[in-house]
Amino acid sequence: MRNQEEQSSKEAKRAEKRTAEESGQLAKEQERKKAYLAKEEAIEKVWIARKTKRAEERATEETKQLPRDQARRKALSAREKMTDETNKARKLKAKKSISRG
Repeated sequence: MRNQEEQSSKEAKRAEKRTAEESGQLAKEQERKKAYLAKEEAIEKVWIARKTKRAEERATEETKQLPRDQARRKALSAREKMTDETNKARKLKAKKSISRG
């Protein structure tokens, strides 16, 4: 009888120890999961902030780009007009040279 009681007592202690270890492991796992989720949330916040900043920079750049494009088109048009006038003048000069000669 006494052996059975000792054995039952030992088994009860082992079961209690195992239960305590499982509780500890569960708590550690929950803490790891909580830390992981917090880290993922922080990463997502940084990602969203960067995405927002890029969008704002792009919008600012687009508003600056429109006047640049207009100025570039105006300059191109002026160069084309100047080239056309130069070509007309050359043709006229060549025509005058031919008619004199």
